[in-house]
Amino acid sequence: MRVILFDLDGTIIDSTEAILDGFRFTFEKFNKIYPGDDEVKKLIGLPLDIMFSKLGIDKNIDEFVNIYKNRYKVISKDKTKLLPNSKEAIIEASKFARLGIVTTKTALYSKELLKHFGLMDYFEVLIGREDVENPKPHPEPILKAIHLMNANKEATWMIGDTCLDMVSAKEAGVKYIGVKFEYENEENLHKCAEIVKKDVLEAILYIKNI
Repeated sequence: MRVILFDLDGTIIDSTEAILDGFRFTFEKFNKIYPGDDEVKKLIGLPLDIMFSKLGIDKNIDEFVNIYKNRYKVISKDKTKLLPNSKEAIIEASKFARLGIVTTKTALYSKELLKHFGLMDYFEVLIGREDVENPKPHPEPILKAIHLMNANKEATWMIGDTCLDMVSAKEAGVKYIGVKFEYENEENLHKCAEIVKKDVLEAILYIKNI
């Protein structure tokens, strides 16, 4: 049976508002100048510690990450929404494939969000940041999902919205599809993925029909 692994942010959910709120709150908490929403958006998909580092934080990054996580835990459900067609895509995919999530978000919060949207039961595994040593674009998260699912690489697809997802999938030796979202420049996405679809439902229908 086919296996489909999904990225979360920008693929199934839009948590941009929650992420930006978390970063604004954290910079304000430490009396640091907030670099701006656009700068944060460019980095979404990377682990939090790397995001803070790229935003100019060079000391006590763990403290920044912890403050962010505490804030995100409080606001994430109210400030996150499903992307159009994502629920329909997951339901359709579950009819012909086994499903998993591979994200750089914290697994604990990711599971809570998917339960909130009534979707967690569709997924056999969820690999989050704390589940691996090396996050995407390293292949480890995808390889771990494949191992836990006892899946066949040749029958596995990865769907994501950034080049991080595509590089991780390529290095893991699985097939992959890019979906369009604001976190990745479309031109860059086309360079990283031979197959690019407008959203996750279109990607699922493509896999179903080949």
